[in-house]
Amino acid sequence: MLNGNYRPENMKPVIQWPLLMILSAVFAFCLQWIKLPGALLLGPMLAGIVWSLNGGTLQLPRKLFIAAQAIIGCLVAQSISSGMLSTFAQHWLLFPFIVFSTIAASSLMGWVISKLNVLPGTTAIWGSSPGAAAAMVLMAEEFGADSRLVAFMQYLRVIVVASAASIIARFWVDTGDITATPIVWFPPLQWATLHTLLLAFAGIIIGRLARIPSGAMLVPMMLGMALQSRQLMTIDLPEWLLSIAYALMGWRIGLSFTRAVLQHAIRGLPQIILSIVLLVGFCGGLAWLLTNHFHIDPLTAYLATSPGGMDSIAIIAASSNNVDLEFVMALQTARLFLVIFIGPVLARMIARKTIAESSSIS
Repeated sequence: MLNGNYRPENMKPVIQWPLLMILSAVFAFCLQWIKLPGALLLGPMLAGIVWSLNGGTLQLPRKLFIAAQAIIGCLVAQSISSGMLSTFAQHWLLFPFIVFSTIAASSLMGWVISKLNVLPGTTAIWGSSPGAAAAMVLMAEEFGADSRLVAFMQYLRVIVVASAASIIARFWVDTGDITATPIVWFPPLQWATLHTLLLAFAGIIIGRLARIPSGAMLVPMMLGMALQSRQLMTIDLPEWLLSIAYALMGWRIGLSFTRAVLQHAIRGLPQIILSIVLLVGFCGGLAWLLTNHFHIDPLTAYLATSPGGMDSIAIIAASSNNVDLEFVMALQTARLFLVIFIGPVLARMIARKTIAESSSIS
């Protein structure tokens, strides 16, 4: 930990941001050096955690986070074809089974933690939802849950899922015969880059006006797929732009882990971590099912079934070799929509039941 006047909380934001950027670059370089997929996401994420736990007071403006989501949506659209709908049609029975199994497992774990009184009220029920973090945090307050702990549980799971997915992508798959393509950080500017930025901006506006959940990412993704498949545009994302988006996503997650929130959650931290590990393990079992019975390659199956953090999984999948990104994003998108529409209803039911049982006991 840092001491004296050099502690982050004693610095102005104009000083904190450059130092955070330097720390993020160091972490990202180290992770890139060991060839860990998603290093440009994980490095800033770890730097944000370290900075916040040492007293940093930075918070990423929401507008920058939304912009980063839109860029990631364009990245996914660039990487896959318009065949996502055919992927849905091909696996129309399998996808709901995977998603409903994940929702049921997460709901069960949240209910158990709530019954054991590890966390106050119905906090664990909302915090255990495998996705739709923003919606869960907002609705949790209506049931007297601690929104800080709900956010903590949601983002802690994203960190575990993203880190595990990145490590598995690095060490599970044999990449000995794959030659890394040299990174060109600052290629010549193209008109396609401007068109891509306009696509991202349009996606943000449409997503906001239509009130589409996670629209900042999903709308540019769908629009980009449609336009690119009809050869109406070419999506161009230079490495410098992607690295900025990755860093913003990482800071958004990492800077949420302040000392105050961690101290608030310390009592139930072992049980929270255990529930996350169990959920990740359960989804790993679903990935095994996909691999052994549906002949999906292991890494694609694991990334597709990972619970939560669709934008983080998209980054890791896009930066990994030999991954069927179309399948990954199709299943992740199906999970997101079903969690958004079913998760809150199920969480409300469990929360009301838990509150009623607590009232009858008292």
